[in-house]
Amino acid sequence: MLPWAAESLAQEPTSPTPRSNPLIRDKFTADPAPLVVGDRLYLYVGHDEAQRDEMFNMREWLVYSTTDMATWVDHGPIMQVADFAWAKADAWASQTIEKDGRFWFYAAVEHDDTHPGKAIAVAVSDRPTGPFVDAKGAALITHAMTPKGTHSWEDIDPTVFTDDDGTTWIAWGNRQCYIARLKPNMIEIDGPITEITPPHFEEGPWLHKRGDLYYLTYASLDRATHRDEKVSYATAPSIQGPWTYRGELTGSGKYSFTIHPGIATFKGRDYLFLHNAALTIGDQNGAIGRRAVTAHYLQYDEDGSMKPVLQTDEGISVVPERQPSAR
Repeated sequence: MLPWAAESLAQEPTSPTPRSNPLIRDKFTADPAPLVVGDRLYLYVGHDEAQRDEMFNMREWLVYSTTDMATWVDHGPIMQVADFAWAKADAWASQTIEKDGRFWFYAAVEHDDTHPGKAIAVAVSDRPTGPFVDAKGAALITHAMTPKGTHSWEDIDPTVFTDDDGTTWIAWGNRQCYIARLKPNMIEIDGPITEITPPHFEEGPWLHKRGDLYYLTYASLDRATHRDEKVSYATAPSIQGPWTYRGELTGSGKYSFTIHPGIATFKGRDYLFLHNAALTIGDQNGAIGRRAVTAHYLQYDEDGSMKPVLQTDEGISVVPERQPSAR
């Protein structure tokens, strides 16, 4: 081999190990929300487009899918903030669930000046990849509906969960965590909004159930001792509580103030999706407004508690000893 050819090969970038972190490397992505449909896992994410020292610049939501957790299909943007005529900015955290053969997308946005502050939008599609359309023509939740909070951005980060009896619930919040039942039409609140704020709750709640136990996993921040969010969780015998704090699940995301959990069981294994700010694309380093989605194995002890998760660059490329999933 000629010397210049060897030098060229030496400088050739190596391909990342399949299933290592971050999962998506050509865009900055945040706030992962998994949805399993048949033999495919869909991952809904926000698109970070912050330039230089911008804090957040998020205008659209993206979705990726996989059948093996190694190869991800980019389905492109599924919605933009502009698709909600009453919203003016901020395509923040979202989650999609399937109900009665349709796919319901809930997301945090900035409402226009008719209802100042953050709000929760709802859209619907016949397919998990869209197209999604505004299902209500107005916000599902506005800041005026949760007046206890001290700041205008408390109504963010929706998580949606359908219980065994078919009832769907939505939880959300920043510093205060709220929960409410949805009507069967999926676009209206049915009954009171209840506060269920667990210790050190900051934002990013995620509801799921395993066996007979309900889990509320969230971004936590002990403001007296920490600068960056971690992930903590609480459990309950009922979706309506009482919720018992179970402690921290993860440390902070690398280089990231924020973190955002999403949990799914897929093909016999449990996964925890998060984000950090460790990705570099071209001359742009990770930052508070340039994050990257990661995946990690999630394991449970016999009493239902979740084992602490260590975030690694290897991610799910290193398989732990198999443990039973939810029955």
